[in-house]
Amino acid sequence: MDETPLIFVVDDDQNMLRLIATVLRNEGHVVQTYANSSEFLKHFRPEQRGCLLLDVDMPGLSGLELQQELATRLIDLPIIFLTATVDVPTAVKAMKHGALDVLQKPFEVPTLLAAVGRALEQDAERSDQTKRYKVICLRRSRLTPRELEVMDLVVAGNSNKQIAAHLKLSSKTVEIHRGRVMKKMEAGSVADLVHQSVEFAKFSLAK
Repeated sequence: MDETPLIFVVDDDQNMLRLIATVLRNEGHVVQTYANSSEFLKHFRPEQRGCLLLDVDMPGLSGLELQQELATRLIDLPIIFLTATVDVPTAVKAMKHGALDVLQKPFEVPTLLAAVGRALEQDAERSDQTKRYKVICLRRSRLTPRELEVMDLVVAGNSNKQIAAHLKLSSKTVEIHRGRVMKKMEAGSVADLVHQSVEFAKFSLAK
C-alpha cells in the first residue's frame, strides 16, 4: 500500500482551493481537493494517511459537522480548520474536538506551510504508533492464556517464586512459561516486556 501522505483540502471557494493546492504542490506535497464535505466523504478511504484542511462554513455538511462525522467513524486524521472570520467559540469547539490548528483567511503562506508540517508530523507519529501496536498485538496473540497471566505478573514486578505461589505452579513451570513469554514477545529484557505492555495499554485506552 502506498503510504505517501496526502493533503486533503475541502472548501466551497474554488479560488481558495486552487490557491492552496498550488502552494502545497509547489512544496512537493500530494494534494486532493473537494468542493464540499460530502464529496470528500465519498472518496476518502480510512487507511489513507495525511492531513485535512477544512473550511468551517460550507453549504451542506459544515466543517465542524465533518469533524464530528470523522470522529464517529473513528478516523483520526489531523485537521486544520480554515475560516474567514475569527469566531472564538467555534475555534474553541474545533480545538476541543481535536483540531490541530485554526487559520484565518487570508493567511500567510509560511503560516499555512508550518501548520501543514505539524499536521504531517502528527500523522506520521500516529502511524508509527499504530504499526507498533499491531506488532505488539500480533506477539500477544501467540501467548496462551497461562502465558498471558505469567506475563502480567512479571510486568507487575513479581518474582518467579511469587508468581508460582499466586498461580499455584512450581517455580520450574513458571520459569518455562516466562521463557516462552520472552521469546514470543521478542523481548530482550524484562524492561522491554514492560515497555511493550505499557504501549499496548496506552494505545488500547486511546482507541
